[in-house]
Amino acid sequence: MSEEPDTPPFSTVDINNESRDDEDLFASAVQEVSLDPEVNGTRETLDQISISDAPVNTGSIGSPIMEEIATERANNIIITVTEPQKIGEGMSSYVAYRVLTKTNMPIFSKHDFSVLRRFSDFLGLYEKLMEKYLRSGRIIPPAPEKSIVGTTKLKMTSTPSTESANGGSASANVQSQFVERRRASLERFLNRVAQHPVLCIDPDFRQFLESDTELPKATSTSALSGAGMVRFFNKVGETVNKITYRMDESDAWFEERAGRIEALEACLRRLCGACESLAGERRELGARAHESARAAAALLNLYRFNICVIFQIEQLRIEQSNTDFYVLTEHIKDYLGLIQAIKDVFHERVKVFQNWQHAQMQLTKRRENKAKAELANRPEKIEQASQEIIEWESKVERGQQEFDQISRVIKKELERWDEVRVVELRGTLLRYLEEHMKHQAQAIRYWDAFLPEARAIK
Repeated sequence: MSEEPDTPPFSTVDINNESRDDEDLFASAVQEVSLDPEVNGTRETLDQISISDAPVNTGSIGSPIMEEIATERANNIIITVTEPQKIGEGMSSYVAYRVLTKTNMPIFSKHDFSVLRRFSDFLGLYEKLMEKYLRSGRIIPPAPEKSIVGTTKLKMTSTPSTESANGGSASANVQSQFVERRRASLERFLNRVAQHPVLCIDPDFRQFLESDTELPKATSTSALSGAGMVRFFNKVGETVNKITYRMDESDAWFEERAGRIEALEACLRRLCGACESLAGERRELGARAHESARAAAALLNLYRFNICVIFQIEQLRIEQSNTDFYVLTEHIKDYLGLIQAIKDVFHERVKVFQNWQHAQMQLTKRRENKAKAELANRPEKIEQASQEIIEWESKVERGQQEFDQISRVIKKELERWDEVRVVELRGTLLRYLEEHMKHQAQAIRYWDAFLPEARAIK
């Protein structure tokens, strides 16, 4: 009797290394944005951290003691990504970023340090964290998306265009926005990792922040490499697995939470689309107001009186558009990425369940083989089946333990995420409202200054 191979009946191919080659979202943008982290990324400044030298029992990395300490201690660590600089020329060039860190965590060797990192280094760190912690149910903050179009345009320019003058070319400003958006995304990624009680003590994360030496090139992150093609096919297989396999959920908490996540994702996608449209419409409003004011000035021969206020109002509309996009829309996109990370750990739990059930099926078959061997009075087969039964009983036990463990970790991770999400969303909305109140107050000042000139017109 031929036995079936001891492999899971469902595909469990890896999707952790997939790359996202999205189109450049800034093809029509012309306005340069600020590199100030007060505008994008972490709002706190490095000076807000008080340094403490209190000793702590660090234990070994990844040990239960270390994880408990990390969970109880506040993660006083602020990371700023700044100074994007293009290194090299042509298609072999890349943009490197200065990563500044200030912390009072004793696990780090210093309180203040900075390193230079390229984009592939960030992706390499993300891949390492996914490989280590996804299987255990940890929510890994999403890495910034790759953009072949944006990256290629950047490689073909002479500078990274991060500090173009207001009168610079549209192409230069487009690249400036691309670099700034990526810089802000990298900063959010690192700070989310830094605030995670387990990920923040990971050796690879600490090496990324502290090591003065250049990290090994993360070639596996290249979208056009052989590894990239393997990830693409793995992604296809994983997608098929998600569609074709449905786990009979026995835990009402997971069933209810999965529904809430799906509903939240749908709402955020609609809100993201509306905010993107709002940003575009506001920018368009500034341009149309400029044109109409110029036409009215020419008609009344008053161009020299209102050219200044026309320009001021147009620039203010563009600033409002940037607030719509960088303060609110980017935050929403960031949370869409986090929701995908949550769905990834949910699916990882399904894969653990599949492996557990596969082991259970194999154990049943081994028991059936033993029963048949006993009926046929074949001692050698009985002995072999008995050994296999012991092995598969052990695998079933480990599978159940792993499933119970990942379920507990996911629940804990989502409870933490819910708390952080509410605080961050509140802070983002307050900041968004404050910025628009400043813009409206500035617009009133512009028109108040122009009103005497308008009344003097005869």
